[in-house]
Amino acid sequence: MSHEDATPEPYAEPIAFGQRMQILRQRRGMSRVVLGGLVGMSTSWVKRVEKGQLHTPSLEMILRIAEALRVHNLAELTGRQSMQVDLFTGPGHPRLPAVAAAINAFPVDASREAPSIAHLRARLDGAWSARHKAPNHREVIGALLPDLITDAQLAVRQSDSSADRRAAQAVLSEVYSLSQFFLAYQPDAALLWRVAERGLVAAQESEDPHAIGVAAWLTTQAHRDAGNRHFDAADAVNLATLEYLRPLLPDAETNVLAIAGALEFEAAYTEARRGSAGTAWHRWETARRMADRLPADYHHPVTSFGPTIMGAHAVTVAVELHSGNESARQAARAEATAIKSRPRRARHRIEQARGYHLDNQPETALATLAQAHEAAPETIRYNGYARRIVLEETEAASPDRRRRASELADKIGLLAA
Repeated sequence: MSHEDATPEPYAEPIAFGQRMQILRQRRGMSRVVLGGLVGMSTSWVKRVEKGQLHTPSLEMILRIAEALRVHNLAELTGRQSMQVDLFTGPGHPRLPAVAAAINAFPVDASREAPSIAHLRARLDGAWSARHKAPNHREVIGALLPDLITDAQLAVRQSDSSADRRAAQAVLSEVYSLSQFFLAYQPDAALLWRVAERGLVAAQESEDPHAIGVAAWLTTQAHRDAGNRHFDAADAVNLATLEYLRPLLPDAETNVLAIAGALEFEAAYTEARRGSAGTAWHRWETARRMADRLPADYHHPVTSFGPTIMGAHAVTVAVELHSGNESARQAARAEATAIKSRPRRARHRIEQARGYHLDNQPETALATLAQAHEAAPETIRYNGYARRIVLEETEAASPDRRRRASELADKIGLLAA
């Protein structure tokens, strides 16, 4: 590529909003047709904004564009340093340095004896349980992770037999999976990818179908969250793992059947992000049938997959397809109280709020986000969609909505200096 053909840096010189939008759109490999569809405007409107033929859009539309382009900081899009608002990257958690140090420590100090696999498994199960029960789940697992990471690495290193080593690798892989929940949406993407890759390698070394499924489930999400250019990579991991698991399912243990169902829904989620409604709902229906094979009150310890989560998953599909009426209909149908995990229940409330917001029900959206905050404040604080809705409503025409949105924005730290 010649120098003249290269995409300019957004900060190289002061440039108009439309030019920034075009640069960011092209960097994500997104067409004007797709961007227009995601923000509810025509292709010609997108072109006219990019060419500077229209005024800078309203804050509401800027936030829609930022969400569609997965812009992490509004200043990237607006060029105004006064708008340094992180949308899809939350604040760095106080325990992040300690977790990062444990992940990055190499080689592991082997001067002490590793705990037994049974002991590590009990601690890991306890950590998952604590995460699901805690409103401040990052704080809880952030305190547990450094020692868990170190001890699981030691167990692999000190294994006496191939069977013990495989068992240790399975535990280590799941510790890395727990770490990904802590690291998600924090300002260290490189660390998140390092953990995702290590989790996949450890899972493959373990030869444990459940460990492999969990690692693939999280890696699929990491690829998809990286933007639409990575959707094919998400599918490559997801669908290959489903193909591996499929022959095992007739006689599979419950947790293996559940992780296969969770992976099937992730395929639906990716298709919804692509805008492929028919395929997305077909995949969702396949996942629902798999959920029906599980006990009625089953709740997968990592993914929360089970019969009670499928309503929440239907909300997500409708929202990602940007179907306002269907999103609101699914949101009204899906009951959150049946979801045992507090962070997953909060995530569901956020998805419901997105549905109501798409359907032009901002008061209901705000009330639902308040319920999300009540369930798990750390979930809403790190969620870009929730942050976008709250920020938009702080400039609503209604004084009451502005007041309630500002109060919620203050609670989640969105307006902090």
